[in-house]
Amino acid sequence: MALWTYCLVLCLSAALSDAVLGKGPNPFLHEGRGNRREMVPAMFIFGDSLIDNGNNNALPSFAKANYLPYGIDFNGGPTGRFSNGYTMVDGVAQMLGLPLIPAFSEAFGDRVLHGVNYASAASGILDETGGNFAGRIPFDQQIRNFQMTLDQIMVNRGAIHVAEALAKCIFFVGIGSNDYLNNYLMPNYPTRNQYNGQQYADHLVQKYTQQLRTLYNMGARKFVVTGLGRMGCIPSIRAQSNSGRCSEEVNKLMVPFNANVKKMLNEFNSNLRGARFIYVDVAHILGDMIAHPTTYGFRVVNKGCCGIGRNRGQITCLPLQTPCNNRDEYMFWDAFHPTEKVNILMARKAFSGDHSVVFPINIQQLARL
Repeated sequence: MALWTYCLVLCLSAALSDAVLGKGPNPFLHEGRGNRREMVPAMFIFGDSLIDNGNNNALPSFAKANYLPYGIDFNGGPTGRFSNGYTMVDGVAQMLGLPLIPAFSEAFGDRVLHGVNYASAASGILDETGGNFAGRIPFDQQIRNFQMTLDQIMVNRGAIHVAEALAKCIFFVGIGSNDYLNNYLMPNYPTRNQYNGQQYADHLVQKYTQQLRTLYNMGARKFVVTGLGRMGCIPSIRAQSNSGRCSEEVNKLMVPFNANVKKMLNEFNSNLRGARFIYVDVAHILGDMIAHPTTYGFRVVNKGCCGIGRNRGQITCLPLQTPCNNRDEYMFWDAFHPTEKVNILMARKAFSGDHSVVFPINIQQLARL
């Protein structure tokens, strides 16, 4: 650990005793606004394109969504979100009573006080993941960017009360999809020749464990961690077969990863003092939508709303392409990403769902601790 980071952790730890005694204001609240309706002071977001909201816009990257028809249903148009509208974390933020969380690339001054989104399209747990897209911000760098945010907050607000506030903030982490889609399953990567499915899941979660521990050591205590969805059912993977059906081979790859993540979070909850980690079972949520689409109002579950080729998944949504009109009837917006409707449904289930979709508690219960 770098010396300045070590000193930061010591400062946060020393500040905790004063903060617990209730001395001083919450450093994450705007001056003069006092306690609002927010359930938590802030939310910090780490992940990939499923929750990126513009961090790749200024990067020399092929993984961008800052053009129409992306954002066609978002107030203000394209922002860099890989959706027709909201992402899952947008929905979670609103249910927590927070404003939409700004991207790290746009988070300056008081804009950081409700949290920051560090997620980056094409990024993964492993630094090398997503290299075929050129510019992206891997999870390790996202964590370093969070350190920069902490420095900024302490310069503006002082370190004395930061520890207590951080312990109340939500840390939302959704990453790992690209470690399969843009690493393990890519023919130009050697990964599949080096690891079988279980070995690769073990390799990923060993690294993931270190990364989440780093956030814990920096003061994070309330974590929301999403599992991987049924990626064998996204239009891009469906388009690789003539049948257009889900690839059960790809879906099975996700099983050991998700199992490892659940085990990791259980161990964290048992061994990391004051920490609460919850797991959002995205595979279960999306699997139920695919199996029972009409229950959720979906008509099309096997094609993208915007894309080209088989299942509209061989080439993803291009600039100024005309998307489908009935977007709320589609599960997938493009070759890889869900529609706004799916994102909001997942956010609601994660926020207030039962143990079948989020455990050991849901986000609402986590926020109230």
